[in-house]
Amino acid sequence: MILKWTLLLITAIFLSIINITIGVDFSSGLIITGICTFLAWPLVTKHNFFRTIYKTIRFIFYYIGELIKANLHVAYHVLKGSRSTNPGVIALPLDASTDFEITLLANLITLTPGTLSLDVTDDKKVLYVHTLYIDDADKVRRELKNGLEYRLLEVLR
Repeated sequence: MILKWTLLLITAIFLSIINITIGVDFSSGLIITGICTFLAWPLVTKHNFFRTIYKTIRFIFYYIGELIKANLHVAYHVLKGSRSTNPGVIALPLDASTDFEITLLANLITLTPGTLSLDVTDDKKVLYVHTLYIDDADKVRRELKNGLEYRLLEVLR
């Protein structure tokens, strides 16, 4: 898995280094790095290249949608001036097992308005999350597990 992400990181670095002042340069650089990544993919992972790209793009759109919903929800409550928040801390049991997966999940949760990752247990089985709106702790837990964590692990594994 590390080699797969290293390959994608090298692609991103190459794209950022090339001269992108002209659209043709960027397009040709994108095509070249895409071909190189496609050819080297079987050497670093057993997963299908196109399936991984599809899952990654699907995750990006999912997360952007979640960000928009969370921003609108928080903005509505701020502009309304209501004090209807019900903050609390939930314990989220983790399917993520590696440090990389847990860190990425915790950061994505923290970047979403209204939620904040607090701590991970020593055995890396539970992530504690503070949320502003916790009417039903099980519902919040399900949304994080079946939404964000599931889709993230689908991309990473």
